Amino acid sequence: MCRALESLPTTCLERAKELKALFGSLLQKDHGNTGQAKKNDKLSSRFNVDEPLKWKESFEKMLSSQNGLCLFRAFLDSEFSEENIAFYLACEDYQATKPSKLAAKAKKIYDQFIGSDAPREVNLDHVTKALTKENMEHPNTSCFNLAKAKIYTLMEKDCYPRFLKSPMYLELSRKAKSG
Repeated sequence: MCRALESLPTTCLERAKELKALFGSLLQKDHGNTGQAKKNDKLSSRFNVDEPLKWKESFEKMLSSQNGLCLFRAFLDSEFSEENIAFYLACEDYQATKPSKLAAKAKKIYDQFIGSDAPREVNLDHVTKALTKENMEHPNTSCFNLAKAKIYTLMEKDCYPRFLKSPMYLELSRKAKSG
């Protein structure tokens, strides 16, 4: 998933705005020969108008969609909790890391998201933090599994339902249904 974000030509927030604009224009019958229409045609090749309806089926389906992930990330950013998805994606990327680079990458993730002075500290209980810190003594691909699972559950049970009730998602799903 993290690699999908790296391939985006713009930031997720910009992409979210593009998708919202695109969605509106795709559902209009005639969008003429304007420059915006050409830009939207280019974007529409990467976007299925029914896609937002599938995101409501499950949190996993939304995360597996590049566009869904982008919009969810923009939503979390608007709620000042973007560190949750950033941590989750960092853990996903970490699990695909070569063994020789695990220690350095683990330290970077720990320092950025879990440590007591972490600039993007995620909300983890004391026990999970302590176990993760112990795992850091001998980093392997599963050393963040517990913390990652806790953040995933937090997003799935708390953030995802709020995303589905957000004006941005409701507007997209309404337009998809009427389209």
